Amino acid sequence: MKTYRLAAGAALSLLLLNANGEQYYQSKTPYAPQQDMASYEAAPPGYRPVYTQMLARHGSRGLSSFKADLALYNLWLQANKDGALTPLGQQLGPDIVQLMKANFLLGYGVAGISKPGYGNETMQGVAEHTQLAQRLYQRLPQLFSDAAAQSRQIVVLTSGKDRAVDSGYFFTRSLLAQQASLAPLLAYPDSLAPRAETSHDSRPRGTDRYLLYFHKLSAKQDRVADTADPLYPAYQASLSYQAWLKSDALRAREAAILAQPGLAAASKTVLERLFTPAFVASLEQGRYRVANTGTYSYTSADGKFTNTLIGDGDTVIASATDAALALYELYAAAADMRQEVAADFTRYVPPAQAQVFAFVDDAQSFYAKGPGIAENGDLNYRMADTLLGDFFSEVDAVAGGDLSHAAKLRFSHAEIVIPMAAILGLPGMAVQLPRATMYDYANNPWRGATVAPMAANIQWDVYTDGKGNTLVRMLYNEKETDFKPVCDSARIAPASHFYRYAQLKSCYQH
Repeated sequence: MKTYRLAAGAALSLLLLNANGEQYYQSKTPYAPQQDMASYEAAPPGYRPVYTQMLARHGSRGLSSFKADLALYNLWLQANKDGALTPLGQQLGPDIVQLMKANFLLGYGVAGISKPGYGNETMQGVAEHTQLAQRLYQRLPQLFSDAAAQSRQIVVLTSGKDRAVDSGYFFTRSLLAQQASLAPLLAYPDSLAPRAETSHDSRPRGTDRYLLYFHKLSAKQDRVADTADPLYPAYQASLSYQAWLKSDALRAREAAILAQPGLAAASKTVLERLFTPAFVASLEQGRYRVANTGTYSYTSADGKFTNTLIGDGDTVIASATDAALALYELYAAAADMRQEVAADFTRYVPPAQAQVFAFVDDAQSFYAKGPGIAENGDLNYRMADTLLGDFFSEVDAVAGGDLSHAAKLRFSHAEIVIPMAAILGLPGMAVQLPRATMYDYANNPWRGATVAPMAANIQWDVYTDGKGNTLVRMLYNEKETDFKPVCDSARIAPASHFYRYAQLKSCYQH
């Protein structure tokens, strides 16, 4: 197996301590708008907003499944049995149980969440989309007032997965709280579908896998056999991407990331605060091997809902690194569950070590989800082309005088937002690296916390002057953001965030 080394000055050297109290949650980072709307550039005289569209990740959620928490709890039970817990370590077990119970019952009693349990949005996630909608409305009040007066549709589309559907619900509910007259305007369109498909029963209105779940298109549900079908390239791109995720090349890259000495040292430091050195040494020597096995049940406080789950045994802890990264996963999840979980997981992962684990998360995500390896071309983001085309098609209609849509709101996942940022060529979010160079913080600006925090979003506001001229301004996580540098000539002025649409479209087509 080929091995890789990090360049000098890489993240594991802990050079990049954040002055803002960064807790290193990376793609689990709770959402915060990145710019005050009061500082947004004013539209040129004579222009008014006529349309907006958005792609948003779901809001903060709990753990996606019953895996790392159960595996780590089983390790804790073994240490407890062996009398190998420190005073701090003794507190970890009850805190994991608290986290587990919260995930078992997550969403119970919350209007808009149909199936409680793992993977649901937390109250923090509900608030993120509620407030995102409020700020969108505050930014463009005249647009929504005009939409109601002119009966223009607000199109809503999700991936179909619970947390994305729920995000759409909470977002639109918040919009209606701002302006009740928008209710009749909400429209849930049919999904894109292969030409040969005769039944669309698996594609509920208002959901679209080709646009918003393209990283997991399947032969059973999404197969496109006709090479002339407009969806054929997206389907093939998804299959190629999924093959990359299973490839030996990616496995080797991930193994190299996990083999860094800094990770082993950080893991040992964290674990020896919880377990005796002898126990940690035995774990490293292979004397302990635990998995997410066992059956647990938790019941809601009112006694009306019980959730029972059986661990599948697929998540294994067989080393100190395995254990530390499982703990980091719980640490990051707890940051998104602050109303459901009182336990403070930051006391188990000090900032210096959290930064190391965060780097590992970023490095793995860079190759598995981000821009990736230059020699692979657009392998990691080619599948976003249909979504990019949908953004342009919406603005085409507006520029052509079709104002039937006032807005299009799309709710999805990090795996959709990340490749969209890459295919757009956004600064800092699309920089690839040669195969011979390992990702590190010194040689690449890509960061999960910036590209895809919880509720990450890309918004395009469209303005017209009534004379046939159309401008587009993009916000990324509510910060005015440049399109790819080669499109700078489309700006209305050198430092402006407003782009002439015809030139912008031409730039991306070429």
